[in-house]
Amino acid sequence: MPELPEVEALREFLDEHLVGKEIARVLPVAISVLKTYDPPLSALEGAEVVGVARHGKFLDIESAGTTGELLHLLIHLARAGWLHWKDPLPSGAPRPGKGPLALRTALTGGDGFDLTEAGTTKRLAVHLVRDPQDVPGVARLGPDPLADEFDLTAFAALLHGERRQIKGALRDQSLIAGIGNAYSDEILHAAKMSPFKPTQNLTDDETALLYEATRTTLREAVERAHGLAAGKLKAEKKSGLRVHGRAGEPCQVCGDTIREVSFSDSSLQYCPTCQTGGKPLADRRLSKLLK
Repeated sequence: MPELPEVEALREFLDEHLVGKEIARVLPVAISVLKTYDPPLSALEGAEVVGVARHGKFLDIESAGTTGELLHLLIHLARAGWLHWKDPLPSGAPRPGKGPLALRTALTGGDGFDLTEAGTTKRLAVHLVRDPQDVPGVARLGPDPLADEFDLTAFAALLHGERRQIKGALRDQSLIAGIGNAYSDEILHAAKMSPFKPTQNLTDDETALLYEATRTTLREAVERAHGLAAGKLKAEKKSGLRVHGRAGEPCQVCGDTIREVSFSDSSLQYCPTCQTGGKPLADRRLSKLLK
């Protein structure tokens, strides 16, 4: 799943390749991809792209319509979605079918991008709105962890009163925007904390350590992705991860074997020596490692 660092890199890439260009048409291919109908996608025909923003994991392509109205094409890539820049785009209109293509955006110059989604579960979402806050997923977002105003005091205030495992808190988009399954694993490994540790048990020193691990992990990932073409971001993300997706491999810090805990629709990875005092987390429900 693309998370804050990859979406930020896509934002930078699109800012360079899209801004100042004119949209010829936006063509939804998958029935499920478009979540809004007013304004219609036809309102983007002839519109100039004036900016690209990011809200958590949402991309926001801002364009000035032919009437002067500012429109926002909001894209959430979900778990298996991706953006592919193409110069030139394939000729002819794309045909709906069972393939991964979900939406095509064509520019008047002949280039543009495709949105694709792998798998059978379709969650990739596109909204065309006049205000990003009209999209429920954007309206409920918590603060951006890389924003200048997101300091230790703000972080501690968010965690105050929370009573759940820290892994779940980090992934909650209404608490902190942009962190998903992969980078929550990476942050907890950097902070040397169990993913099952309850937020209410964090000391002031541990809160400060977790805050620093969050900012540092995300900043380093953004820096690694900076300047990369959209097609290279997935490989860069995978190569930069220390624990997530590396079950069975040696920890790059201590050499212990990375372990995994599986759930119904996801899994987490961690290092026992670095994070749980050497004890494996056998099962989320049965584990006694809540410290």
